[in-house]
Amino acid sequence: MKADEVAIIGMCGRFPGATDIEEFWENLRDGVESIVTFSPQELAEAGVDAAVLADLTFVPAGSVLEDIDLFDAAFFGFSPREAESLDPQQRIFLEVAWHALENAGYNPETYPGLIGVYAGCAMSSYMERLQSNPAFMALVGYLQVYIGNEKDYLATRVSYKLNLRGPSFNVQTACSTSLLAVAVAADALVSHQCDMALAGGICIRVPSKAGYYYEPGGIYSPDGHCRVFDERAQGVVFGNGAGVVVLKRLKDALADGDAIDAVLKGSALNNDGAFK
Repeated sequence: MKADEVAIIGMCGRFPGATDIEEFWENLRDGVESIVTFSPQELAEAGVDAAVLADLTFVPAGSVLEDIDLFDAAFFGFSPREAESLDPQQRIFLEVAWHALENAGYNPETYPGLIGVYAGCAMSSYMERLQSNPAFMALVGYLQVYIGNEKDYLATRVSYKLNLRGPSFNVQTACSTSLLAVAVAADALVSHQCDMALAGGICIRVPSKAGYYYEPGGIYSPDGHCRVFDERAQGVVFGNGAGVVVLKRLKDALADGDAIDAVLKGSALNNDGAFK
């Protein structure tokens, strides 16, 4: 056992077509495609203009995370109005972080060590909807809405609401955000900046049933299907989802009798520079 090995001792996730890690694994095992094609009526109800539907480059497909409007506000000490002003990304990430710690078997109020948070989210599309309602903005206040939707506050909100005293660190590297958050958290554990760490990310676009435009040479799929590792692969369909893992130094996890899901042997970071 090396000193820089890190254990995953808990996890939680919410994905299109899967409310938890177990259901997500079943979908992967059974080859379930969780991308859905939206009907014209669904798109119209989501506010998509009829002219968009007639555009041949428009693809009416996407991945939908269910129940993004539901949130246990009272459990986390939010008033109903404050909860309404929160980006669903911040709401659901807070829930997933709590459930990940629960899965690891730890109560943040009684754990004696430092728990760090390393996380990132997508740009808030919910903020745009709130700004289109001046009456609500005036009622809640711009600063409250800003803090509840700006991605800079994702990690610190979790630390504040769960009373975590380790580093609270936002990671923003586009598609690699969640993976990099895990690598940064592992480094923090190895250097003893914290004793346990939550690492992960979330992306929820509002409205979810919106579709997208296909552009030749771009990364989007022309037909609304992903064919990963397949010779017929043509592109991606952006998804919504959330995931958090709980990390601890491997030697500490073994000493504490934690259930170990996996071991991170190490990580390395780089960039392609101008040769992408």
